[in-house]
Amino acid sequence: MFLLAFFSLIVERLVGYPDWLYRAIGHPVTWIGRVISRLDREWNQETQDYATRKRMGVVTLIALLALAVAVSLALQVLSWKIPAGFLLLVVLTASLPAQKSLETHVNAVADALEHEGLEAGRKAVSMIVGRDPEQLDEAAVCRAAIESLAENFSDGVVAPAFWTGIFGLAGGVAYKAANTADSMIGHRSPRHEAFGWAAARFDDLINLPASRLSALLFILAAFFIEGASPGDAWRAVRRDAKHHRSPNAGWPEAAMAGALGIALAGPRSYGGKMIEARYMGEGGTAQLNVWHIHVAVKLMRIADAMLIGLFGFLALVIWLV
Repeated sequence: MFLLAFFSLIVERLVGYPDWLYRAIGHPVTWIGRVISRLDREWNQETQDYATRKRMGVVTLIALLALAVAVSLALQVLSWKIPAGFLLLVVLTASLPAQKSLETHVNAVADALEHEGLEAGRKAVSMIVGRDPEQLDEAAVCRAAIESLAENFSDGVVAPAFWTGIFGLAGGVAYKAANTADSMIGHRSPRHEAFGWAAARFDDLINLPASRLSALLFILAAFFIEGASPGDAWRAVRRDAKHHRSPNAGWPEAAMAGALGIALAGPRSYGGKMIEARYMGEGGTAQLNVWHIHVAVKLMRIADAMLIGLFGFLALVIWLV
């Protein structure tokens, strides 16, 4: 399974998910999203009481995971019976991590700020974060982009690769299904506070190992970047990660902040409502600029290369044993 994760990471790193393919057939996340939307419409009724909606949310999560595992297991069995089946499995699995697209979207924020100005930077960052972009200055736009890079490296790259390494295609697809459910219904709105409870709690659980591994990779990557501090990254994780509003996001964000000598997280506005939160890292926020985005992307690239190397090493060890 680690061999599958290893090759799928390499393929996605090199080619990503082609735009022409997305236009033609969509993406596994969009397919999963349609299923979640359908279940949300049919099983989450405003006339139901809180307990019923919470129970139906649990049923929804179980049904979604069962469907994801059944389809992916069928594809795995099919791959065993056809020529070049492992290659097909690698291509399918390569649709799960998002190394290339993550880097592309974060670099787009830096390019917009550098060449088109603050308004373009706000528009670019609004594509990858949920906070209100209208009041963000350049430093805040940079902070939002770097936070997204750190958190999504964990959620969008390390986690699907980790669960693929453990359980194969079925593990990776099940993870993406649960993570997509959390992003769609796992928030505390009047409609989803009860119905999305199971999705949110399960997502917290399955992202726990990836968030810790991501922080470790950022700390190690800091050794290879001039001016970055692995020691400060380690201290920031130990001091700040547990104070983040999320049980997982604080780990990669604190490691990134400590490594770069900046502050991430902290107060932000969603839907016109200010959310108070503790900063990750001891650096300042006002001095953040495009240069920090470029260094953060470089740190992510090195951490990503280490992740690929780790899975290659584990696959080799298993093969030798």
